[in-house]
Amino acid sequence: MTQEQMLEQIVKQVMSSMSTAAAPAPAACGTVTKADYPIGDKRPELIFSATGKAYKELTLDKLLAGELSPEDLRIRPETLELQAQVAESVKRDAFARNLRRAAELIAVPDARLLEIYNALRPYKSTKEELLAIAAELKNQYNAPISASLVAEAAEVYYNRKRSKEFL
Repeated sequence: MTQEQMLEQIVKQVMSSMSTAAAPAPAACGTVTKADYPIGDKRPELIFSATGKAYKELTLDKLLAGELSPEDLRIRPETLELQAQVAESVKRDAFARNLRRAAELIAVPDARLLEIYNALRPYKSTKEELLAIAAELKNQYNAPISASLVAEAAEVYYNRKRSKEFL
């Protein structure tokens, strides 16, 4: 497979995932439901990239011409919120919660997310280190759902003797 074919395949996957997503703030477009799914087909005016480009502006030709950056293909928190609304409309509440948690993690830099992921492995962090990560997520990145989960992990790891202090 050539580089251009690989790039085209990647862009198609990204565009396909975006066609099931939406973007502007929920207050601006109201609630979406199963009837709006896939939003890229039924409500494309709601889809915007992280940089604010409209869904219809995100084409393979523009990407190959260098008119789009990787940031132009990143998802927005609003997109995930609207997807969560669709999930709730079909009683997939757990999936909706996961989408909302993902939405709040968009603000966290990728490198930091990887560090946090590694810190959450058993025996990799102390209880205090995990609680500090939870505070960082809550206070620095406004990610209260994820902060709560990390704080819970700190307690569970400590109680089950799976935190670093038990090595």
